[in-house]
Amino acid sequence: MSPSPDPFQSARQTSGTLQTTFGDEPITMILRHDAVREAAKDWQTYSSNHPFRVPIPSEENLRTMRQLPIETDPPDHKIFRDVIEPFFRRPKDPHVITSTEALIDRMLTEALTKNSVEIVRDFALPLQSRALTLLLNVPESEAETWIAWGIHVFHDTSTGSSKGQTLETYLQNRFDQAEANPGDDFFTALTRATVHDRPLTRQEMMGYANLAFAGGRDTIIHTISSIIAHLANHPEHLTFLREDPKRIVNATEEFFRVISPLTHIGRVCPVDTNVHGTQVKANQRISLCWASANRDENAFPAPLETRLDRKPNPHVAFGAGPHLCIGAPHARLLARTLLRALSERVAKITLIEATPHLESESTYQRNVGYDSLTVRLSPS
Repeated sequence: MSPSPDPFQSARQTSGTLQTTFGDEPITMILRHDAVREAAKDWQTYSSNHPFRVPIPSEENLRTMRQLPIETDPPDHKIFRDVIEPFFRRPKDPHVITSTEALIDRMLTEALTKNSVEIVRDFALPLQSRALTLLLNVPESEAETWIAWGIHVFHDTSTGSSKGQTLETYLQNRFDQAEANPGDDFFTALTRATVHDRPLTRQEMMGYANLAFAGGRDTIIHTISSIIAHLANHPEHLTFLREDPKRIVNATEEFFRVISPLTHIGRVCPVDTNVHGTQVKANQRISLCWASANRDENAFPAPLETRLDRKPNPHVAFGAGPHLCIGAPHARLLARTLLRALSERVAKITLIEATPHLESESTYQRNVGYDSLTVRLSPS
């Protein structure tokens, strides 16, 4: 049986929370839209200042440094975030926008020449990696190394082994190069940055870079594959966008709501806390379930429907509060540009073969993106 499109519906409507476990760790998931948004803003009750414990499952065995700025609380969070904010504002730069359009146009041109294309590894992964070079202001050739890492920068899904050390070795080498031959790139900026009137430590530089490579990788890849699969299954939506390009902005937000590529994120309760009727002990984790909040019928009429003209659309696919995803402008630019290119250049997307990516935990299952997706793109 396929997972429910909303595996959290029953628990959200009854108690508003779901008790689950990851390994041996009990976690209380907050499910309702208003409650998730409120908790995301309440960093005193639900803290991010706990290395390795913000992602779910936790990542003690995958990396050796605290990810910055996400694993800090205000006011330090803003201080650390300000260091890299200029790079994550680059998607609003006209030059970066034009370069992103050219990148997607070039990759789409190549895909249109083929009888079929496997979207996940042969389109979405290269697109995510090459677009990241624009964000970090490094040569596009650098993306070939990142593409070779595969879909997950920490995990080898074919063997179950960890690749965390591969990333750390790469980052150490890049910072060594930046110190020896400085430029205008992300790595050089970190070697020159200061916080609290002191230079960043190498461990802090690594923490920023680790998040930059891990934080938006599989989420963007899953978003791209999900969009293309949806348009293959709903050709009328491709026509809808083609008829009026102004519809693309609202459509982009609706795709992020429906896909919700990051199911949830962890927070730690510093003291014993009553979480909507559930007692959570000090130093235990809860989760903010973005995927459930984005299907809350009290926030979204007909939440299981994909309405490309939905407005307003207060989704939380990028989180909420002080930790609102710093990579949101980058993800939005990629999705908008891809939708515009598809609507202009593709007459039809034919689904050939699809293997959904199943996220299966102790108390829920949901499909998030695809492990493989083969389609045929017919040119306009």
